[in-house]
Amino acid sequence: MIKKIIIPQNNSLYLVIPNNYIGREIEVLLYPTDELEEENVKPKKTMANFTGVLSESDYQSLKSHTEQARKEWSRDI
Repeated sequence: MIKKIIIPQNNSLYLVIPNNYIGREIEVLLYPTDELEEENVKPKKTMANFTGVLSESDYQSLKSHTEQARKEWSRDI
């Protein structure tokens, strides 16, 4: 795999394909890296985000499981 970050000086790009890539399917991606940083920032979800999505029994089961997992993490090993 070859990965290179560049700053283009014009709207043309010249690619040299390595010999071992000839005849093989390759993928070329073009995207500004600052857009990736913006997309990766997602707000954290809380239980309130699932209000009305889970049934009462599913909610209680998930809540119980979450509480149990928290207890396991806080115990002395």
